[in-house]
Amino acid sequence: MRCYRGRDPITSQHLEVEVDGGVITEVRPWLEPSGDLWLAPGLIDLQVNGYGGIDLNEDGCDVAAIARLTRTLAAAGTTTFLPTIITADIASMSSRLRSIVHAREGNRDVANAIPCIHVEGPYISPEDGYRGAHPVADVRPPSLEEFDALQSAADGLIGLVTLSPHWPGIEEFIHALRARGVVVSLGHTHASPDEIHRAVDAGATLSTHLGNGIAAMLPRHSNPIWTQLAEDRLTAALIADGAHLPADTLRVMLRAKGVERSVLVSDSVALGGITPGHYHSHIGGDVTVYADGSIRMRESGLLAGSGITLNDAVARAPMMSGCTLGQAIRMATSNPADVLALKTGRIAVGAPADLLLFHWKHGDTSLQIQEVVRGE
Repeated sequence: MRCYRGRDPITSQHLEVEVDGGVITEVRPWLEPSGDLWLAPGLIDLQVNGYGGIDLNEDGCDVAAIARLTRTLAAAGTTTFLPTIITADIASMSSRLRSIVHAREGNRDVANAIPCIHVEGPYISPEDGYRGAHPVADVRPPSLEEFDALQSAADGLIGLVTLSPHWPGIEEFIHALRARGVVVSLGHTHASPDEIHRAVDAGATLSTHLGNGIAAMLPRHSNPIWTQLAEDRLTAALIADGAHLPADTLRVMLRAKGVERSVLVSDSVALGGITPGHYHSHIGGDVTVYADGSIRMRESGLLAGSGITLNDAVARAPMMSGCTLGQAIRMATSNPADVLALKTGRIAVGAPADLLLFHWKHGDTSLQIQEVVRGE
């Protein structure tokens, strides 16, 4: 049995958390608070393509690489994450899904960190801008037969699918995914307002990296951003890195959705955490990593994923949007847990003891992590 003490950023109360066997067994007030150590649940990232040179969408990404990625993210405070497999041919996507399955089977820490898999595409917009860095040759209409084949390769682990609702028959497809227990998110879409509303009626509940995966020039009123912001049944996933969303945009989006319907994600890619320079990446081809951490396709200048981890987003969100640290923590813990109905994301008796102890002050661009605890 161990005890961890710190200040809860959500309630501002000083807590002592008792842990036994990887589970929280008691939470009580800490009667002798001192210092400026914060105590929060481990962070939950719904969109991780890779990080630190490890690319989940590369054919060479094996069990050992996925284990290293899990350790790297945990050291940065992300104790739960969804490996994100993007648009490719079915054979490549199936192979990458199987690698994740094998990594979970052989490593308890990996299995605990990865509750399910996020598949982003291939049923997205084929149009330039909206498609982002996804290869146009592999974008295709939804196929339930193909999805079931992918789910078989994933051993049933696909829990989140990002798609565009412009495709014919999309409502039936969304119904079918929901019947299979899969969360449906809208993203990389040029869909009309009516198509978006019908997708939500059919069961879509999330917006993938809202404000990104979209054309640079849009109609000023009727466009997918406004419609998804206005749709109260959609929770918005947001990348708070300063490159994907300018500060004013993030502030307005949080005002529109409310903290309760917002989730912070990293959308990190393999080149995150890498020395600035020119590289060739599976996502985006020839790209440049800039000193500010942004990663852009060299020819078009479009973003090709982000270079942050989720703790960077949590640290920057208050400075960018005016939210509190507690609200930023909520958007990176209990809110994403609610999207997937996970037991993690809260400091509560009976919950897995995924905990994060850190220092932070307004203006910091990362949380200064002191200790990460990983439960069961």
